[in-house]
Amino acid sequence: MDRGRDAKVEVAPMRAQGRLRGFLLFGRWPDDTVEWTQVLLLAVRMAAVPHMLPPGSTVFRVTEAVPDDSPDHAVGLVIAEGQLVGEHPLQPGQFATEQPPGLAVLHPPASTHASVPEYETASGCLFLPGLPHLGLSHRAAWIEADAHGTVTRLAARDGIDPGDDVDTAALSLLIAS
Repeated sequence: MDRGRDAKVEVAPMRAQGRLRGFLLFGRWPDDTVEWTQVLLLAVRMAAVPHMLPPGSTVFRVTEAVPDDSPDHAVGLVIAEGQLVGEHPLQPGQFATEQPPGLAVLHPPASTHASVPEYETASGCLFLPGLPHLGLSHRAAWIEADAHGTVTRLAARDGIDPGDDVDTAALSLLIAS
């Protein structure tokens, strides 16, 4: 199967016990920050659906591992790992043995301060760590959207300083610990 640039990045949400557990990626990996931002947009729209996430903020790991029963064209997962605070907290050093190529955090509407008050929005941040000492910069995307697709905030940047934003700072610390 051709997995070059012509192949599409396809995303399928996964649920368990009524909650969002992650996303299965098909076809090929997103090539750049813009394509990863499109994946994050789908995730934030899902997070805006009532009761899709537990209260609080949930961290998701990007991984190349796929379930054994996945279709042949599955390339990876963005899987829920736990909460920053809450019922299922992340454990110290949880990402130490295998550093993920990216982490995302999704905030349900109750945990999001909407930038446009008339919309009940969820928000999210995706952090793709680089290796700055080798010339590979950190990348990130931020989105705020509602379940109907209204986007009230969208930003994507290469060459970020993780300490400039609370979400990227938290995600980079999780990767570094």
